[in-house]
Amino acid sequence: MEDREQKIRRWFEMWLQQSEAGMEDIFDRDAVYIESWGPEYHGLEKIRHWFREWNSRGTVMRWDIRQFFHRGDQTVAEWAFEDRMDDGTSQAFEGMTLVRWTAEGKISSLQEVGCNQDRYDPYEKGPEPRFRDEQILWF
Repeated sequence: MEDREQKIRRWFEMWLQQSEAGMEDIFDRDAVYIESWGPEYHGLEKIRHWFREWNSRGTVMRWDIRQFFHRGDQTVAEWAFEDRMDDGTSQAFEGMTLVRWTAEGKISSLQEVGCNQDRYDPYEKGPEPRFRDEQILWF
């Protein structure tokens, strides 16, 4: 389990450092990566391309792991994330990542799920929901 956690920690650290060094030690060459808002990347080279391209227009400011769960060939990491894009936009949200591992200890699939940090009770003022009039985040 420790090796799996270290690989996930290293992946998050790669984003913070904007360094792809060692990506092939983490992901299987046929790995599938699914972002929380829909994009899906097939294969290590597509994941590498996305990583490079994304980092050319933004910076991950924080990606803190809160805890891990393990079951069989799967690991879940709970985390908090924040980025800042070159156009001045910034986002912060919480999430979880479901990782499936190969027998060789590499990531075969990774799927992210995001959750808004700015939560509220739409029934706070009565039985009819009152939702905020705001743009919904992409995840």
